[in-house]
Amino acid sequence: MSKSNKIVIVGGGTAGISVLNGLKRRLGAKNLVLIEPGENHFYQPWWTLVGAGEVSPDDSKKPMKDLIPDGCQWIKEKVSTFSPEENIVITESGTKVDYDWLIVTAGLQIDWHKVKGLPENMWKNGVCSNYDYQGAQSTWELTKNFKGGKALFTQPNTPIKCAGAPQKVMYQSEEHFRKNGIRSQSEVYFTTASAGMFGVEKYKLALEKIVASRDIKPVLQHNLVEIDGNNKKAFFEKLDSGERVEMDYDMIHVVPPMSAPDFIKASPIANAEGWVDIHKHTLQHNKYSNIFSLGDAGSTPNSKTGAAVRSQGPVVIQNLLSAIEKKPLLAKYQGYASCPLITGKNKCILAEFGYDGKIMETFPFDQAVERRSMYLLKRYVIPFLYWNAMVKGYF
Repeated sequence: MSKSNKIVIVGGGTAGISVLNGLKRRLGAKNLVLIEPGENHFYQPWWTLVGAGEVSPDDSKKPMKDLIPDGCQWIKEKVSTFSPEENIVITESGTKVDYDWLIVTAGLQIDWHKVKGLPENMWKNGVCSNYDYQGAQSTWELTKNFKGGKALFTQPNTPIKCAGAPQKVMYQSEEHFRKNGIRSQSEVYFTTASAGMFGVEKYKLALEKIVASRDIKPVLQHNLVEIDGNNKKAFFEKLDSGERVEMDYDMIHVVPPMSAPDFIKASPIANAEGWVDIHKHTLQHNKYSNIFSLGDAGSTPNSKTGAAVRSQGPVVIQNLLSAIEKKPLLAKYQGYASCPLITGKNKCILAEFGYDGKIMETFPFDQAVERRSMYLLKRYVIPFLYWNAMVKGYF
């Protein structure tokens, strides 16, 4: 790389670490900079299995320093804002980091506070959530000690990490209730802000059959707005009418609202909804041509999954290198995302789709059918590939 091609990456999650390593292998480490405050890197899909008592939470994390390639500069700070007209990233300490090319991979933020009463009731009063390293462990504690009653599993009215995750924990918990002999004393509800079980018709129909066969009650277009932990009551807003609905619970798994990080929302690189404003195919910023983004922070209308990052990473790398050389951006992202929908301890539906719900399946069989092979893929193969290939930049 020449001195005039300093590349700064903001965020050390799946997208940031993968692209950093991919660029290092192609360009060398000189002038590659990562801005990331965290000491650890987490493989968050693992927490679904942690919450089911299947795996250890410790296997979901590795020290950040072990994943950053030698020779790359690591700035261990939080970002405050961007000044794209000056090609500068400003950290919370006031440090100004200049760049020639910027890749924003800051993920999204979890807005626990947007559900009244949720922060003070987390991990107690029957409240749990897999969307946290410690929280996934509390999910398992609640599930294995559940003695019957009403179990609620929520999904908010915002984009979230892996739209299938709210259901995965429900299916695994419900199966455990059956194996524990308390299913007949239990009611299981999927209280979701969505209008259906899934956004892609093929998989939606399959999941509707599963919940019906297991006597799980979908409660659609209900958005969680408040938790009263002392009285074990949850309050929802019906999105079609605005009506406030109260439901008792004995156990509630909460998927909190999520959004773009605040420092992105308030910056010039965001669109009206707060996401990094990028072209949905090239992943280049729509206003600032030396900025790219991928992963959960971007404005692309795809499901926010690690599999999406696996498809976006090569596009960003190829298009960035083309931009540096002043060539046309030929690589195109087609919205691919994948969601291994675990429906039990040894069963999984592998949903794969792109923009507008286009089916983009990998295997030569109907992936809307529950299969043990797909569970083994989720449980063993994908984590192995994640740690040994993807975060090393091999997409």
